[in-house]
Amino acid sequence: MKIEKIILDEMYRAYSTGSVRINGDLHAIIASEAIDGMCAAYHGKDFKEKKIVWEKAGGTMSIIELPDTNGEFLAVQNFFPGFNGLTAKVVHVVPKGNGFEVSDFISLPYLHRFDIIEVGGVKHFIGAALCTSKTEREDWSDPGKVFVGILPDDLSKGMSVKPILENLTHNHGYYQATYQGKKAAYITSDEGVFVFIPPQSQDEQWVINHIIKTRVSDVAVFDIDGDGNQEILSIEPFHGNQMHIYKEIDGKYEIIYTVPRPVEFAHAICGTTLRGKPVFVCGIRRLNAELFYIEYNQKKKNFEITVIDENIGTANIVVINEENRDIIVAANNTIHQAAAYIIK
Repeated sequence: MKIEKIILDEMYRAYSTGSVRINGDLHAIIASEAIDGMCAAYHGKDFKEKKIVWEKAGGTMSIIELPDTNGEFLAVQNFFPGFNGLTAKVVHVVPKGNGFEVSDFISLPYLHRFDIIEVGGVKHFIGAALCTSKTEREDWSDPGKVFVGILPDDLSKGMSVKPILENLTHNHGYYQATYQGKKAAYITSDEGVFVFIPPQSQDEQWVINHIIKTRVSDVAVFDIDGDGNQEILSIEPFHGNQMHIYKEIDGKYEIIYTVPRPVEFAHAICGTTLRGKPVFVCGIRRLNAELFYIEYNQKKKNFEITVIDENIGTANIVVINEENRDIIVAANNTIHQAAAYIIK
């Protein structure tokens, strides 16, 4: 594989990543976590064209495209560094001409990750709050919750949410994948990994499965070894220095691989393909501050690591698979850089 790096921008505390298509044109979105941080969308050949989404808002933890729209998305604002997220909210972003219109959607204190999962025509909102309240940065005495709601057709009317699971300490990680053939949300905390399955009909409730019971910061889910079953890559513990791959064996998730290289503050993980190869892409924020991917060598029957970049400190990534190339959009937080890696 040939990998080309494109530096999109200098962005102080670049943190969150996303992508949308507006009139068929791919836009890579990167936003800052800083107070008064910016958000920008990059598009066109080699992403050289730039649109400002907002100049000064910041605290963006998540960016999620709205299904069945022409480039609309939801994003968190006001969750600032130091776990300062009391005024966190979700905003609705709509492309307008060569810019964007941004309006408040809902307020949800300490909302860190959220998503929209569509089942049977119903768009389910699921959001994970890192905690419920704080007196200072390292106060974790009031644990986080998972909230759900149903996205209305008219977002100007707001949305009501309710908690469906509480008492989750360091409620940090989120990943959408499938579980037992159904769309699902994987949410992680010190209590472990929980799988949330949305209602499959109006008469059903959310189903919650507690599949791993150890302290987990983040997960990514993908069939990395090509056997037809999904594996789970974890970061442990919160913002941790251990990375494991779990496989379900006889109904229980067991560690089958541990990343052997030293890492510190692992943060960004994604299960995807790069030029057709199943991989986990990983971003580390300290020490070597590298971006790398893990693949399974079918001939040698082992896992291998390939470094993409170093000394960058990637906080979050999104991977876009296209016919002739794959794109890793990266918020290289440590060096305040928005970047894209083109894989051919």
